[in-house]
Amino acid sequence: MLEDHKRTSAYHRAILDNRRQFEGKVVLDVGTGSGILAMFAARAGARKVYAVEATSMAEQARKLVTANQLDNIVTVIQGTMETVELPEKVDIIISEWMGYLLLRETMLDSVLVARDRFLKPGGAMYPSHARLLWAPIRARESAERKADFDRVMEHWEWFLIDMKNHYQIDMDVLTLPYIAEQKQNYLGGGEWADVHPDQLLSEPLASPLLDLHRITIEELKAGVTGEGSVMLKSHEPIDAICGWFDVSFRGSPEQPADHPIDLDTAPDAQGATHWGQTIFMLQPPLRPQPGDQLALNFAVFRREDYERLLRVRLATRLVPSGTTVQQEYSVD
Repeated sequence: MLEDHKRTSAYHRAILDNRRQFEGKVVLDVGTGSGILAMFAARAGARKVYAVEATSMAEQARKLVTANQLDNIVTVIQGTMETVELPEKVDIIISEWMGYLLLRETMLDSVLVARDRFLKPGGAMYPSHARLLWAPIRARESAERKADFDRVMEHWEWFLIDMKNHYQIDMDVLTLPYIAEQKQNYLGGGEWADVHPDQLLSEPLASPLLDLHRITIEELKAGVTGEGSVMLKSHEPIDAICGWFDVSFRGSPEQPADHPIDLDTAPDAQGATHWGQTIFMLQPPLRPQPGDQLALNFAVFRREDYERLLRVRLATRLVPSGTTVQQEYSVD
């Protein structure tokens, strides 16, 4: 992640370009990892920085802070935000909490716990806002995944014959659950991708903006949802829906940033950030006509069985120009 210059540079600019907001302030870095954001804050003139890390990486962060002669400002604390105690309230919370498709790993919960426990009234969150974005794309992976699925199902048919011929055991009762499992493996779910901007078939549809000063854990658990429509740029087949995110460093209404900074993980001709994008295959592809719009309804929420993972529901609807006929597709 440190080698992801788009990511690290955005945080560096958000902090160092806003020295006036950090000078003389008390800062909390949630999930400090190597301690780099805490050190940025110290270099920006913070009076005190508390760098909290739940894992044993805290030991390495202490070494780095000392090696960079910032241990008089930065105090590294090993523990979770739910259990640590700080000797004072803080003016600013910084954190790099984002996971794949923004919300994977649910680290944002810890940031909101830190906010509710330690941020002064009017204090600032860095980043301050976040949103999800979605767009239809062309994706050669879609045809490849379908071919892989077809090969797996062909192999299953031969397996059934082999079991019956050699052992007189009929395994066909497992065919339906096997098909469902392999559809999920090959045709369902999202996967990491480095999407080129040329693959985009429309402008993105954005989710409602998440205000990190106001949103609650309960609202996050309810999921991030939204809907809208986009005008398609061409009538090329839509192989997949692509999701990504951006975050903004604007400060708080009481302490606005002098130089707002955005960190965008959109498809980039220069290559993806370490987050990349997440794509969801459509099988079969949607086949629009010139002038069609794509209506999209999305919901992103935590998996019931393991909250660090996500469940994504997408429903698409092709709305042909000048008619009410609709072609629908859904992915879960």
